[in-house]
Amino acid sequence: MSAPIKPEELLSHKWDRCLADYTVNTLTGAAVGVVTSAVLFKRRAWPVALGAGIGIGSAYEKCARSFVPIAPASVLAPPLPSRAA
Repeated sequence: MSAPIKPEELLSHKWDRCLADYTVNTLTGAAVGVVTSAVLFKRRAWPVALGAGIGIGSAYEKCARSFVPIAPASVLAPPLPSRAA
């Protein structure tokens, strides 16, 4: 039987995943922006910044969801009262 995972290790693992996702998504978005800039927009800078921004935003969203998971609908809203006829 394996030992239970300590909360500190779980938190550390989540932060490691967030930093890795941030790096990969930002570089991938910037690379797509570079290619798009070179092919379509005569080497302008804004496609690179847009691609990097999209990568940062997607990494941020994934990281936020890993720290605060989405609650089921039954937790967010109480059930509606039933009508007694």
